[in-house]
Amino acid sequence: MSYLSFLLVFIVGACVGSFLNVCICRMPLGESIISPPSHCMSCHNRLGLPEILPIAGYLLFKGRCKYCGAVFSRQYPMVELFTALSYTAVWLRFGYAWITPAMWLFISLLIVASVIDLYHQIIPNRIILAGLIAGLPLTALQSWEVLKSGLMAFVVGGGFLLIVAIVSCGGMGGGDIKLGAMIGLYLGLNNLIVAFFLAFLTGGVVGLVLMLSGRKGRKDPVPFGPFLSLGALLAVFWGEKLILWYWGFM
Repeated sequence: MSYLSFLLVFIVGACVGSFLNVCICRMPLGESIISPPSHCMSCHNRLGLPEILPIAGYLLFKGRCKYCGAVFSRQYPMVELFTALSYTAVWLRFGYAWITPAMWLFISLLIVASVIDLYHQIIPNRIILAGLIAGLPLTALQSWEVLKSGLMAFVVGGGFLLIVAIVSCGGMGGGDIKLGAMIGLYLGLNNLIVAFFLAFLTGGVVGLVLMLSGRKGRKDPVPFGPFLSLGALLAVFWGEKLILWYWGFM
């Protein structure tokens, strides 16, 4: 793989991240992610090409609207940079294979779902539906075994979180259940187990820290989507190694 290919993937990832920001801002409001074009939320002036350049546009204008001076959220460059780095890491990990576009799409969906859940405590159905419609063919193109494992993990992931939701009397939201099922489709059964283990581990640790610091009470809701996404992301890159390490340890 050449340095040029990595640069191209990084740029594509940053551009996708810019689109993900649009999804994050508009989906919770039920707005179209296609129109109107990108604009300042304060003065409603349409943003030109220099302003919407991923990462660079934010740095160039110091995070402000050039028309009214309104401050733009740091979320924009952070999402763009994280998406670009994630795309590059996937390219480095998998290279020229059908799993690469599948993981690019998967990570993009996880980013949108996580940020929306963090801000609004919801995971829009459109994210899950898009993931399923595109995920089935992308999984099938890898191999029949990958598709079979994905379908099994889809049922197991959604079913397990549904049981957790029933046992906890609503402690798990419907969006989390559907997100868990989608994660299973893309990761397969083995990596799903790793993703869920890491999600509950990190979620438990963060929840405990929040309670001990007084920022959250025992009954205060904590969005679980970001932890599911974090566990899934770690499983994409290190799931197999963690499984081998575990069996070796046992």
